[in-house]
Amino acid sequence: MNTEEQFRAVMKECREVFVKKLHDYGAAWRILRIPSLTDQLYIKANRIRSLEMKGESKVGEGIRPEFIAIVNYSIIGLIQLEHGIAEKPDDMTTEAAIAEYDRLAEDSLQLMLRKNHDYDEAWRGMRVSSYTDIILQKIFRTKQIEELGGATLISEGIDANYMDMMNYAVFGLIKLTFGE
Repeated sequence: MNTEEQFRAVMKECREVFVKKLHDYGAAWRILRIPSLTDQLYIKANRIRSLEMKGESKVGEGIRPEFIAIVNYSIIGLIQLEHGIAEKPDDMTTEAAIAEYDRLAEDSLQLMLRKNHDYDEAWRGMRVSSYTDIILQKIFRTKQIEELGGATLISEGIDANYMDMMNYAVFGLIKLTFGE
């Protein structure tokens, strides 16, 4: 499989989780503010790092579900940035949420393909633990941007950081699924 096919394969799995949780919980995430989503991403990335460093899980869940969660929370964050925060979770239908998910997943794929061209798939030479560290770094950058009220001088915004976090999580999933 080439990179695009691998990307689509792991995104299919992420989408399946998103759709099942959307069924079970509805769009309850629509009430989450952006800093809350950034904190949720932090929890997931920090758990991955903790598991990588300790080498074991006492809960029984591994790294893979956490990378899936980072993909899905990143997309939820992008939806929230575009649509704003809802007062009630019933302002977005299941169909609309899935359509937004699919659109943003495709945007992510296209960004990854453009960057892959320029960087010549350098991510393939990286360790999965480096993806974790980079995701955490992007989370801390995002928190700083949030503290600044989005008023950056030179840096990309929260949306670009969410997109990058998603792509690094996809890289992790690709390596965990297909190997080196």
